[in-house]
Amino acid sequence: MKIGVVQQKYHGSKILMLEATVTAIKALKAEGAELVVLQELHQDRYFCVNENVENFMLAESYEEDVAFWAKVAKESSVVLVVSLFEKRAVGLYHNSAIVFEKDGSIAGKYRKMHIPDDPGFYEKFYFTPGDLGFEPIETSVGKLGVLICWDQWFPEAARLMTLKGADILIYPTAIGWFDEDCEAEKARQLDAWMTVQRGHAIANGVPVVAINRIGKELDDAKVIDGIRFWGNSFVVDAQGAYLYRGSKDKEEAVLVDIDTSKSEEIRRIWPFLRDRRIDAYEKITYRFID
Repeated sequence: MKIGVVQQKYHGSKILMLEATVTAIKALKAEGAELVVLQELHQDRYFCVNENVENFMLAESYEEDVAFWAKVAKESSVVLVVSLFEKRAVGLYHNSAIVFEKDGSIAGKYRKMHIPDDPGFYEKFYFTPGDLGFEPIETSVGKLGVLICWDQWFPEAARLMTLKGADILIYPTAIGWFDEDCEAEKARQLDAWMTVQRGHAIANGVPVVAINRIGKELDDAKVIDGIRFWGNSFVVDAQGAYLYRGSKDKEEAVLVDIDTSKSEEIRRIWPFLRDRRIDAYEKITYRFID
């Protein structure tokens, strides 16, 4: 599976973001990409940095956006994973990933299930939790287990995608530091982020792709200074070994070759799925066990 990973900064407008992203997709296709994955909410700035009802207007173009990316997928003949602000109905919005087939048809959709609510990441104000479950999306390049950002911290999501046959886990992401954090704290956060996702690869015997933004994006409400997205997009194989690791501050469009057959090889050696004690996990759905 030849995967194109696109790590970007915000270019100042949606138009400029679209232009830069399409250019990157075409370049990756020229290198042989079969699948291209983009970062979370890649069309625009990360607007969840504050709570502003005007930002809901960004979802008004959802249907146009779907048509635009369908055309891009078809023209480039790639399977394409995009991340959009979905207006489902009046007052009902989702943080959604759409997967397009090489012919521009929609292969499937995932709506972000875990919604964060932290300083600078006020997503609960904007997004309704997903209701499509953890369902891999069947494509011409394999079954894609598409999840989004905050989902990456939850092993249950990765496990369910794997149990339903996902060949790979994909996490479009927008995560970063606050400049006022000390360097040691920044290092701990980044290490935790990468470690937990590598753990999903190892525990499930599947490759993992995480695509993050770069650059500092200011809070236009001036409640906080802003977020400096830490990049470090990466791809690991079914043993958690790095196949690619991006920089913290540079835009990159990189082709990564993944041998998906390695999952079967690894699972024969480390048969975690075989040895699961499904007879003893009935309380895993409890919020807390007193």
